[in-house]
Amino acid sequence: LKKSKIIVVEGTLYPLLNRLKTSGFVSYVWKESTQGPPRKYYSITDVGKEHLKDLTESWKEIDVSVKKITKLK
Repeated sequence: LKKSKIIVVEGTLYPLLNRLKTSGFVSYVWKESTQGPPRKYYSITDVGKEHLKDLTESWKEIDVSVKKITKLK
């Protein structure tokens, strides 16, 4: 997220991950850590992959529309 310059703080990331899990888009497993308490590791589900495809198509449509609008100026 940092590399893509998206500013996300802990208070927004974990509620988002929880909503994605509730929706069935991600799952998680607990793994022991050598440094501190056990940690959650998230992964995208098959349902999440399909949803991501739909979101990607929607984004492409929005991107095309915005590019058309900005060329008008």
